[in-house]
Amino acid sequence: MSSQSSRSSAGSRDSATYATAAWLFLRLLGVIYFTAFGSLAVQVVGLVGHDGILPARLYMDGARAFVASEGIGIDRYRLLPTLGWISTGDAFLRACCYAGAALSILLVVGVAPAVVLAVVWFDYLSLSIVCREFLSYQWDALLLEAGLIAVFLAPPVWRERLVDRADPPRVVRWLMTWLMFRLMVGSGAVKLASGDPTWRSLTAMTFHYETQPIPTPLAWYAHQLPLWFQKVSTAAVFAIELIAPWFVLGPRRLRVIAFALVAGLQSLVALTGNYAFFNFLAVALCLFLLDDRVFDRVLRRSAGLSAGRPRTRSPQMLALRTVAVWLFAVITVPVSLMMFTGSIGLALPLPLVAEVADFISPFRSVNSYGLFAVMTTTRDEIVVEGSNDGERWQPYEFPFKPGDVNRPPPWVAPHQPRLDWQMWFAALASYADAPWFRNFCLRLLEGSPDVLALMPRNPFPDGPPKYVRGVLYRYHFGKTAWWTREQIGDYSPVMSK
Repeated sequence: MSSQSSRSSAGSRDSATYATAAWLFLRLLGVIYFTAFGSLAVQVVGLVGHDGILPARLYMDGARAFVASEGIGIDRYRLLPTLGWISTGDAFLRACCYAGAALSILLVVGVAPAVVLAVVWFDYLSLSIVCREFLSYQWDALLLEAGLIAVFLAPPVWRERLVDRADPPRVVRWLMTWLMFRLMVGSGAVKLASGDPTWRSLTAMTFHYETQPIPTPLAWYAHQLPLWFQKVSTAAVFAIELIAPWFVLGPRRLRVIAFALVAGLQSLVALTGNYAFFNFLAVALCLFLLDDRVFDRVLRRSAGLSAGRPRTRSPQMLALRTVAVWLFAVITVPVSLMMFTGSIGLALPLPLVAEVADFISPFRSVNSYGLFAVMTTTRDEIVVEGSNDGERWQPYEFPFKPGDVNRPPPWVAPHQPRLDWQMWFAALASYADAPWFRNFCLRLLEGSPDVLALMPRNPFPDGPPKYVRGVLYRYHFGKTAWWTREQIGDYSPVMSK
């Protein structure tokens, strides 16, 4: 009797379909792409435009000079797969962002999803290359990898509707699940592999809320919670990141539990920190833990509706996609496995795979992941100041990162203020290790309107200052004010044109 039940359970798992999960994922991916392109559109000229902090034109001019000196021909487009070869003008950069946002809307409504996904993936790849440091975050890499896999997930139709949704290829579904697994387990494993004492003593969360890049107002309250709660929370992070992803190998009930745990963790992270679209994308990947029977049951209970019955496509229509999917999996799975094990200190001796990894690395779509491997225990902030006489200094206020101690932490996600984020990373290193910061100060000395547009107020409306400097302050969550701070030294020397 028990063996018959076991066979029935296994058969049910093998026959499960994921048409609704795939349909929902593509809609959510379209929304995420829209927020990513839209967020960048209002910043891109100030970041990498003609008079921006790191002008893309200078980067591409250097690339052209290099390929010419080395005699590199068509392979230049593999080494730097970007539309920046066509132009890096301000209007072109904005057009790339607006085009990506517009195509994302087409993806949401289901117009030519496979074609649209391929175009928006390459568009975002192009921008990530010319934006360099400003588009180098793990969620940018995650969006590129998930976006490329989604090209094979999308049905080869001109109009995709919910009633016509089809079960995705099993290989593609497992590629998505493998990506979710690497993201979560990798994030937990690097915390242990780093040897960081705060993670090993379960005290990391006593620092996290205060020292993360851009906390939300709720982070202030979470920081006040007692030590025992913070330790329990840290242990829960480890349990969810290291154990829950393995439930994907189990029956439906375990997979639903895994979805609830991972989605719950990502929701709490989003409530206490502004991590752009990362948490939304991580939850979207977890949809592939839920098969159509789960969605059917939820819809019946919540709205008295049925999720419907997914329709299948003709084998002839899907034959080419099947070949492409398997070729893609054969190339990327060994590379992702090598990168995953390497990130947790278990390097695999796979020289041929390493060569393939080097060949496809410019496309930034097979990556390793691991968030907060070492917990930051203090919060140092760079306050940029300008002066006309070298005696009286006025601060440049940033829109979202801590500055004025009486200003509350903001709600800003899924928008990502990329200059504010880079300032957080700059404070973790020295002035010599952040060459972009010198360019930023130069643009302030020049009074670049595009760079000043990234900030809420220009303290020198009558003309740029003669001098600019960076001063380092240590910030703490306050009791009567949102923040307290004390000056701990100079971050950069006084600069002038």
